[in-house]
Amino acid sequence: MTVNVDTDTVAVDIRQLTKRFGPVTALGDVSLSIADNEFFTLLGPSGCGKTTLLRTIAGFEAATTGEIHLYGEDIASLPPNKRPVNTVFQHYALFPHLSVLQNVMFGLQRLGKPASQARQRAQEMLDLVQLKDFADRLPTQLSGGQQQRVALARALAPNPKVLLLDEPLSALDLKLRQAVRLELQQIQQDTGITFIFVTHDQEEALTMSDRIAVLSEGTVQQVGTPKAIYEQPENRFVANFIGETNLLNVQTTTLENGDAMCELQSGRSIQCTAAHGAKVGDGHISIRPEQLSLSHTDDALLVGKVTRHVYLGTDMQISVELEHGEHLTVRQQNTETHAMPSLNDTVGLQFSTNAARLLAD
Repeated sequence: MTVNVDTDTVAVDIRQLTKRFGPVTALGDVSLSIADNEFFTLLGPSGCGKTTLLRTIAGFEAATTGEIHLYGEDIASLPPNKRPVNTVFQHYALFPHLSVLQNVMFGLQRLGKPASQARQRAQEMLDLVQLKDFADRLPTQLSGGQQQRVALARALAPNPKVLLLDEPLSALDLKLRQAVRLELQQIQQDTGITFIFVTHDQEEALTMSDRIAVLSEGTVQQVGTPKAIYEQPENRFVANFIGETNLLNVQTTTLENGDAMCELQSGRSIQCTAAHGAKVGDGHISIRPEQLSLSHTDDALLVGKVTRHVYLGTDMQISVELEHGEHLTVRQQNTETHAMPSLNDTVGLQFSTNAARLLAD
């Protein structure tokens, strides 16, 4: 899949990139265009190729075939130290015997910057990540979140054109991860540097990104904004991987201009939006749990029996087995107007036209 942006703003242009490790193809014919000043996320499960793609951009892995252009320059043949990119790793890799300030200065001094200039730039970066008062501490005297910010300051100090971030939040606990997400977004906006962020966490991707590329088995499944990825998945993998969804077997009878008429197993026909590549015939529709609502059975699109319900505080999760054996999950807000149904209750289900998405496969 190829997704292009305005050529005047392209930061990273990846063209038909393939990476093989012996007989194993880690990346297969990947093409992506990433815009200048974009927070772009590579999202997918373990082993999908996202980190290999990031390492290939960084120069730590050599492409088997294909091209990598950075602001119009082909960098595929350049060694890592000659590429105007920096990487923040999952493990911070800070020097334990150097102070926070010395850690941030280290890369600048290796580039030949005078000590006074390196110190001033390092202090600016520590101020940016709100650690100026910790400059004289050792890394072991910092929390995990603070160490991650030091690593970020060190990577930003040489002013790279592109910053690569390889699952940098995975070692942090949940609340700290959520706090650092906001800081990363703000830093990206403040610096104007293109960020390419790798994660397997769907929530991270949805909350932080301008656009997301979803990868599976070394190929790009879909590229789009978080809203488009979540609300308009192209195929079953994307629909299943991004959040929760319900998949229903349907028979598509008509398909035209991005709309489809689909027949449910109950015999009811509904109008759906259609993914690119969707076909007439047997297929699947995706409906997010929060798009379903309980209703009276006499006017319902679907009818089933409650098999499970879970109280989640702000929400209720209700499992319903349909008449034809299919199972659906419903999420609804926990309010006085939405009572929790009892087990084995027969309930009706409704959803709006735009809630049902006919998938390509």
